Amino acid sequence: MTTSTSKEPRRFAPLRIGADGFDGVPKLKGIVFDMDGTLCIPQNYMFAEMRSALGITKSVDILDHIYSLTPAQQPEAHEKIRAIERNAMSSQMPQPGLVSLMTYLESKDIPKGICTRNFETPVNHLLGKFLEGKKFEPIVTREFRPPKPHPAGILSIAKAWGLVKDEKAEEGDAGQLIMVGDSIDDMTAGYRAGAATVLLVNEVNAHLAEHEHTDLCISRLDELVEVLEKGFVGRIGKGEEGSDTKGRAEGVLREGVGESTLK
Repeated sequence: MTTSTSKEPRRFAPLRIGADGFDGVPKLKGIVFDMDGTLCIPQNYMFAEMRSALGITKSVDILDHIYSLTPAQQPEAHEKIRAIERNAMSSQMPQPGLVSLMTYLESKDIPKGICTRNFETPVNHLLGKFLEGKKFEPIVTREFRPPKPHPAGILSIAKAWGLVKDEKAEEGDAGQLIMVGDSIDDMTAGYRAGAATVLLVNEVNAHLAEHEHTDLCISRLDELVEVLEKGFVGRIGKGEEGSDTKGRAEGVLREGVGESTLK
């Protein structure tokens, strides 16, 4: 597991054709996406339903609770939350800019993966309904342990893409990846894996722009196209003091555009 400690903003070379003068700037090697709230519109009501079904409070992590049960109790608990997710599939809606961003990434041969705490059925439903023909591989679901916010899922994706520090490395190297998500689990998993992080900001999660694990904020997915064309630059460095990160999120929400176009 790696943790980024540099105070320098994260950077990746532009993806636009003909870009030069970026010798020494790392190249983007892939993007990992969360699912619920990132690829599709948030369905946050599910979490209250899950906790009610399991008899736990908001302060208790759902998966941590299930894995704390005895092996005999876990299957029933898993099925309770899967039933809620299956029911929610019928109302899944894609995030604005979803198809445009994925089409762009495929045109640039940028690998795409998914790291989610959902189980595979809702993921497959979303991909089949809204992203038919688009390739996401690997897809890490909650069957993979440990789940986010642990970085292991992202590091496993990096290794599957052949991104390692050396041939003998037991884990992947996510230093040239971006993690896109909407939760603290996403930002922390990405940060701890050594990846750059992008927060898909909304009214509920805007406070996460204040978090040291967040590199960049966008208000819709296809804003990443311009960011990547020009070259990814995180707005703050890791651990940098005094950055108006709350103002960044409020600006993105107010203007309805990503940070790359806010002046």
